Parts: sequence; C-alpha cells; structure tokens
Amino acid sequence: MARRRKGRDISGWVIVDKPAGPTSTAVVNKVRWAFEARKAGHAGTLDPAATGVLAVALGEATKTVPYVTDSLKAYRFTIRFGQATNTDDAEGEVIAQSDSRPANDEVEAALPAFTGDILQVPPKYSAVKIDGERAYALAREDEDFEIAARPLFVDSLRLVARPDADHAELEMVCGKGGYVRSIARDLGAALGCHAHVTALRRIWSGPFDTEGALTWETLEAQARTPDLDRWLRPLQEGLTDLPMLPCTPEGAARLRNGNPGMVLSAAGVEYGDLAWAAYQGQPIAIGTYRSGELHPARVFNLPTAG
Repeated sequence: MARRRKGRDISGWVIVDKPAGPTSTAVVNKVRWAFEARKAGHAGTLDPAATGVLAVALGEATKTVPYVTDSLKAYRFTIRFGQATNTDDAEGEVIAQSDSRPANDEVEAALPAFTGDILQVPPKYSAVKIDGERAYALAREDEDFEIAARPLFVDSLRLVARPDADHAELEMVCGKGGYVRSIARDLGAALGCHAHVTALRRIWSGPFDTEGALTWETLEAQARTPDLDRWLRPLQEGLTDLPMLPCTPEGAARLRNGNPGMVLSAAGVEYGDLAWAAYQGQPIAIGTYRSGELHPARVFNLPTAG
C-alpha cells in the first residue's frame, strides 16, 4: 500500500514575486513547506538572477499548470551592449568585447527580426537536455556541444528606455519556451556589438501579474500561520484562457468518475474546443467539448460542492 504524503489537502494558486537569488525549485519548495501542502509545482521557470511572477500551483491546481505554461508571458529586461558572456547574462565570464554602440534607431530597426514565429537557440547555460544531460552541466565541464534551434512565438518586442549608451531596457511578450538571454545575445550579434542581459523581471504570466503577489519577506514571516492562506487564489484562476461550461448535476457526477458528462452550451464554444466544466461554481474537469458533453482529460478531486 502506497504511503500517503503528509501535509494539508489544499489546492489553489500562490503568485510569488520572486526575488533574485533562489532557484524556481527553491521557491516552490518554500511555498509548499510554508503552506504545509502535499503537492506543488510551478508554471514556467525563472533563472536564479531573475525576479517577478512565479506562479506556484498547490494540490489539484497542479493539473492546470500546462494551461498557464502555454500562455503568453511578459518580460522587462536590461541588456548591456559591448560585451558577450558565456552565460548570456551578467553571471558569466566576458568572452568577447566591442567598442561599437548602436543608436536608438538602429536598435528599433533590428527588433522586428525577433518578433513573430522565430527560431531561437537556447543558451548553453540552460536546463535544455542534450543526450539526457543538462546543457549547463555540459557547459561547466567545458564539453563541446551544440543546441538545436527551437521555435518561439514573440508577440512583441520593444525598446522601453535607453539609460545610457551601454544599456537598453526592452519589453517582450512571448510564448512558451522563450529565453530572454538568447534574445539579448542575438540582438547584440545582429547589431555587431555583442550584448548580454544584466537584469530580468517577469511582469506577467498568463492570467497572473505582480499586483498583489506574495513577496519573499511575507512568505517567510507568515509561513505556517493562518495568515498565509489569504494568499491562496482559486484553482480556476489558472483556467481563465479557457471557456467555462456549467454542467448538470448528472454531468458533474459522470465527470468526477472520468466519464463524458453533459454540459450547457456557451457562446463561441465549438465542437472539439478545449474547455472546463463547473458545477455550482466549483471546477470539475478540463476536457474537449463534443455535442453537449465534455470529454474529460483531467478531473479535479475537490470536496463536493453543496
């Protein structure tokens, strides 16, 4: 018989304003410990030096993680012209330098090439797997390897400010799997001057932003106290990009058992669309809509409403 994991049976989202320093995994572990939760995960890694929105899912909310991970995300970041580093950020060693500095109009003219559907090569110091090994581990061992380019959708990339000739602040909205460090590296190469990231902040991720986010200081101060529960957001906040379909009592019962269940139609929802069903406001399942029924892909094991 499997051993039951200790902890509270708690489900929902905790939006942390991650500070520079801890890894995303360390933040998730801290949140899980602080809430005494049985299960936790996150929707999109941030580098240790990066700050901003880290969406942490507890309990049944972990089943909605893929839908937040697949959503658009926004980053504001600072790049330093004139230097390339082996990590593509300020943590690494300078490997190339240039005295050239682009003018603002040159920067803005170069940005359209990095928008839309592009191919991007992740940094060598990244968690990408190469033949089963993490790229950063191979890089630390000075192994010679190449990383294949990956598709990325960039919704927008714009110049926000130019504090001085050496630095530029940019804002990017992109899809899943984007590396801001690669954007800085490739932009520097396109401008013929080298560049790397010196500061990075995720300002929103899917439905979540930094407004009202839980700070690291508050997390530590309120850990394992009743006060911390007010930072827990409903599971369904991770599903705002999907249509909601109310279901009948009979439909809810069938869905909870993993079977197709009857739902009420909603404007704009067509056959084959991904949606989620709710009964009396409580999420029941995520699945595919087909002719008046939801065919579940994920079922939420939550206390029965009403």
